[in-house]
Amino acid sequence: MSEEICFLTATELARRVRERELSAVEVMEAHLARIDRINPRVNAIVTLLPERAMERARAADGALAHGERVGPLHGLPVAHKDLFPTKGVRTTSGSLVYKDFVPDRDALVVERLKEAGAISVGKTNTPEFGAGSQTFNEVFGETLNPYDTTKTCGGSSGGAAVALACGMLPLADGSDMGGSLRNPAGFCNVVGLRPSSGRVPTWPGPAARFSLSVEGPMARTVRDVALMLSAIAGPDARSPISITEPGDAFSRPLERDFGGVRVAWSRDVGGLPVDSRVTMVLDEQRGVFDSLGCIVKDAEPDFTGADEAFKAWRAWYYELAFGGLLEKHRDKLKDTVAREIEEGRRLRGPRLGEAERKRTELYHRTRTFMERYEFLILPVTQVPPFDVKQRYVTEINGVKLDSYIDWMKSCYYITATGLPAISVPCGFTPERLPVGVQIVGRHRDELGVLQLAHAFEQETGFWKQRPPVADS
Repeated sequence: MSEEICFLTATELARRVRERELSAVEVMEAHLARIDRINPRVNAIVTLLPERAMERARAADGALAHGERVGPLHGLPVAHKDLFPTKGVRTTSGSLVYKDFVPDRDALVVERLKEAGAISVGKTNTPEFGAGSQTFNEVFGETLNPYDTTKTCGGSSGGAAVALACGMLPLADGSDMGGSLRNPAGFCNVVGLRPSSGRVPTWPGPAARFSLSVEGPMARTVRDVALMLSAIAGPDARSPISITEPGDAFSRPLERDFGGVRVAWSRDVGGLPVDSRVTMVLDEQRGVFDSLGCIVKDAEPDFTGADEAFKAWRAWYYELAFGGLLEKHRDKLKDTVAREIEEGRRLRGPRLGEAERKRTELYHRTRTFMERYEFLILPVTQVPPFDVKQRYVTEINGVKLDSYIDWMKSCYYITATGLPAISVPCGFTPERLPVGVQIVGRHRDELGVLQLAHAFEQETGFWKQRPPVADS
C-alpha cells in the first residue's frame, strides 16, 4: 500500500485525501518511509523535517474532519529547492557561505504552496547558487541519477527531479534561468515547466524585474504540473512583472484536438552539436505528433544573439546577487560562480545595451516565427546524463565548448526568447538513460504547452517507467 501511495499521481492523491479515502497522515507516513529508504542512495532531499511534516498532516486531517474548505494541494507532501528561503528552516543555497543560514521568511512560492494545503517535508539539493546543470555542492555533496547512480541528475533543480522520480514526493518546486527546471526533468524522466516570466511571481530577490530567472512546478505527469501551477501562479504586488491572470486558469481540462496545428521540429536548434543518442530518441517519437494531427515541419527561428544576450544578463545578475561575497568568501565559492561574478564586473553599458538590442530582435523574430507555428519542438538537452564526477560537459561530437554552460544552449536559447517551455519524458538511450523533449509555446501560452505535452504523454506513457533505484 505504501508503494502504491507514493506512485499515485498528485492529482489522484489530492482527490483521495480530499474525499477521505486516504488520510494525510497515511500519505505522509508512506512518503517519509520511502525517503528514509531511498534518499540515502541518491541524496536528493538534504534537509528533512519529519516531525513537523507529521504534525501538519494531522492538522490537515483535522481540517477535513471539521468540514473546513481546503486548497487544491491539501495534504500533499512537497519539498522546496534549497535556493528558496523557508522560514525557520535552514536554506544553504548549496554554499559553504550559507551552510548554517536560517531565514526569517518564506519565499513567495513557498507561501503559495502552504496556502494551497501542501505540506513541506524539507529541502532539495541544488548546485551552489544554482550555477550549472550538475547538482553537487560542498555542503551536501552530489545528487545521483536514479536511472544510473554513476550519472548526474542535471540541475539546478536536481534534487527535486530525483525525489519525484523515486516516489519520495508527488510535487516539487524549482527555478530556471538556463534550464534548471527542464534539464533535470529530462535527465530523470519527469516533467518540468519553465513558465513565462511573471507567471509565477518571485520574491524575495535583488532584481524584481529580472526576467531570465523564473520559478515553476515539477511533477511526474503534465496534469500534476498543471495542478501545481494553478496553485502558484497569479499576480502579487511584490513582483512588479507578475501576470494578472489568476492561477485557476490552469485547472482547466488539458484534452484538446490538435488536428491541423502547425508545429516546428528542430533536431539541432539551428546547428548546435547534439549527441546522436538524443537525436535518435527524439526522431523515434516525431511520428507521435503526426498521429495527434499536427502538421510537423523542419524549422526553427533564427537564434542569432541568444548566446550573447543570455550570457551578458546572466553575468550581470550574478554580480548583483552574489558580488558582495567575492572579497569576503572567495575561498568558499566554486570557481564557476567566482568567474561569473568577475565577468559581471567587466560589463559596461555598451555591452549591456548591445545584449538588450539582440534580445529584443530575438523576441520579435521568434514572435513572427510563432505566428506561423503554434509550437516549437526541440531537444531539452544536447547530451544524455553524463558521469557525476564530470562537473560539466566540455565537448559534444568533437566540438569543444567554451564555457561550463555551453552544453545547455538548447535550453538557454529558449530562455532568451522569453517563451514558455516544458520538458516531457520522450524515451531512453540504448543505455536506458532518460531523454526529454522540449515543447515551446507562444508568448504566455502555458496552457497550450501543457495541452500538447499532455497529449504526447498520453500517447507514449514514458513517465510510467520507474528508475531502478525506486524498485530496488
